[in-house]
Amino acid sequence: MEIFIVSLASLFAGMVDSIVGGGGLILIPALFATFPSAPPATLLGSNKSASIWGTSFATYQFSKKVEMRWAALIPAAMAGVFGSVCGAWAVMQIDPSFLRRTLPFLLLALLAYTLIKKEMGQVHAPQFSGQQERLLAALFGLLIGFYDGFFGPGTGSFFVFAYVRFLGYDFLNASASAKFMNAATNFSALVLFTIQGHVWWHLALPMALANVVGSIIGTRLALKHGASFVRYVFLTVVAVLILKTGYDGFWR
Repeated sequence: MEIFIVSLASLFAGMVDSIVGGGGLILIPALFATFPSAPPATLLGSNKSASIWGTSFATYQFSKKVEMRWAALIPAAMAGVFGSVCGAWAVMQIDPSFLRRTLPFLLLALLAYTLIKKEMGQVHAPQFSGQQERLLAALFGLLIGFYDGFFGPGTGSFFVFAYVRFLGYDFLNASASAKFMNAATNFSALVLFTIQGHVWWHLALPMALANVVGSIIGTRLALKHGASFVRYVFLTVVAVLILKTGYDGFWR
């Protein structure tokens, strides 16, 4: 019964994650509710073992339909992996709890800006190319990758916003690029969790399969309905993140 519950949660998480990120909002609480006595690191590692497959499959599906600027994405992913490892190391040295009360306000500013700039992300018009684009994408990969390793919530939303606001992507192309970046940072985190023995592999396969099914559904919805649909899902996910991180930071 437990495997069915977390696999169902993984399916819905994969669907949300493939559109705009934020699947952890569904799967992580489901894992903690289903296995309340399990070590948190093991549940987080098991979440990564499922989500990386859905995210990777979403990247593949998006790459067949939208422009993937690999010349910028590959070095950005390498920077993201390095940043994620550095963030994971830093969290062992510094308590990240100070971010709990800061994050809701950062997300609120991001939400307000996106609501005000209604035209932002509707048209795919990359503002940079060549070396400039590679350097900027790598910088975002490094910074957001570090955040992902250090703290984590909202990583996909930050990637999407960075690509839309600063690189000129529309929401659909930004989401596709964010999937690739998330897969890279998730991989480095999964390696660390695996080395430390914090993955339940008996859950990994069913959750991964369910996550891929959800990814197929979500990706098809995003490709069918385009940038406007992805923008609405992005706003919804960010709003839920504000509520969740606000609760964690001030009332939990």
